[in-house]
Amino acid sequence: MTDSADNKPSQLLFWGCFIALITTSFGFITRMFLLDDPEVVKLLNLDPAQVGKFKGIQIWPFAISIILFSLIIDKVGYKFSMIFAAACQIIWAIMGIIGLSIATDNPAAGANLLYWGGLVLALGNGTVEAFINPVVATMFTKDKTKWLNILHAGWPGGLVIAGIAVIVMGPETSWQIKTGIIIIPAALYFIMLIGQNFPVQERVASGVSYRDMLREFGVFGALIVSLLIYLQLDAEYPGNKIPFAILCAGMVAAFGLYTQHLGRGLMGILIVIMMPLATTEIGTDGWISGIMAGAVSFDPGWILVYTSVIMMGLRFLAGPIVHALQPLPLLIVSCVLAIAGLAALSGASGTAMIFVAATLYALGKTFFWPTMLGIVSEQTPKGGALTLNAVSGIGMLAVGVLGFPLIGALQANKEISEVSKVDAPGLVANGDLVEGATDAKNIYSIINYSVLNADVVDQKLASASPETKDAVQAARDGSAPKALMSMTIFPISMLIAYIGIFMYFKSRGGYKPIEIDSAGGSSSDD
Repeated sequence: MTDSADNKPSQLLFWGCFIALITTSFGFITRMFLLDDPEVVKLLNLDPAQVGKFKGIQIWPFAISIILFSLIIDKVGYKFSMIFAAACQIIWAIMGIIGLSIATDNPAAGANLLYWGGLVLALGNGTVEAFINPVVATMFTKDKTKWLNILHAGWPGGLVIAGIAVIVMGPETSWQIKTGIIIIPAALYFIMLIGQNFPVQERVASGVSYRDMLREFGVFGALIVSLLIYLQLDAEYPGNKIPFAILCAGMVAAFGLYTQHLGRGLMGILIVIMMPLATTEIGTDGWISGIMAGAVSFDPGWILVYTSVIMMGLRFLAGPIVHALQPLPLLIVSCVLAIAGLAALSGASGTAMIFVAATLYALGKTFFWPTMLGIVSEQTPKGGALTLNAVSGIGMLAVGVLGFPLIGALQANKEISEVSKVDAPGLVANGDLVEGATDAKNIYSIINYSVLNADVVDQKLASASPETKDAVQAARDGSAPKALMSMTIFPISMLIAYIGIFMYFKSRGGYKPIEIDSAGGSSSDD
């Protein structure tokens, strides 16, 4: 193993991890902008839910890599994980460039490269999270939430840098060049970290056994992971429900036999909360440009860049904010702001009001992810890299498998709902679209939605007046932002859970981090 027993904070190591996270968001935002480009979507012949699936493929495998590497990272070492991550991110750039180059002549082949390239990118991005989180939590054991928040300023930082770069390049710059910019930060953090000595994770240094680490996560956590993996495998390889069910059930059974523990109760609750949290933050980030495209006169990517600037600045200032509010009250306030922001965005009109609403949303989502990681690390230190990273993995798995397609389905259904309100004889009758104007679809056999049949719509409107055609198009263009109101259910559910956890800790004397001593025991840190 290449890691060192010296756990003293290294600024070069920290900033190398920071740039690795910037690289992760580089890949995320450039591929999301790519899939939000109507010309690219048309070239690949994708409907809204299929676009969601293409976006999801760069998310759900994140969970696979982060959880798998968390199980073995203390054996293979953080440096090996870093090398693997950088290689995956560069390979994605190559696959994306080639896929875009051949898509004009062979759309199916180009789409396949872009789809599976998203999987490679996800594996690399997940591995970045698998090594940077425990490295920083181990270097700063007395101030985990603060430094994890500062570390995760790298995520919005990358969104800002790459987002501005892609927007400024404009449509005249090829997507091959935009896709390839991830190579720059990937090479930079590789050079910064290849010569560094990585710390030994606090769980290992304290002598907590591997089995005890797994017991913190528990059978419940394994069940959630296996269920989400089953849904994804069933969608990717239909017709194999029974083999996949046996495989996933076997994983849970094996985990249960080895650990003989359901898992920490608090850990189970945090696992459940992380699923709507990830959908609120990552899911909305991934769709925001496409959702707001019909509602603004400027490049909607600026909305994501703007919210990311706010997130980056606030996360750098996390120290005094976390100290003043404490983690749980901070998350409660964040939920309220996120609910208000999403609701405001759904009905905002005009540039000023859209950016006011976006400000609320940004203030709400800023501290969600890193503060959750801080709570997990502070409350389940015996879980080591596994509990710290697995909660992220489950969140990303949930948003990739369910969140992105669900948002796409909400958008498609809202489009039909809004068009149904238009006075368009021949297309709309008694408040409903005529038969044949929509096609029923589903994803994973659990997300049911409908899409407009463009050919039938055009046929029904062939003899309609220009005013009617314009009204139908306006309804379609304005429908996407209204789907954001439906998404408030995610932060609402989180708010209820956080209030419950806060009351639990209050009844026990208040929130206190847990430390493990050199013998593997634990104690509260006053």
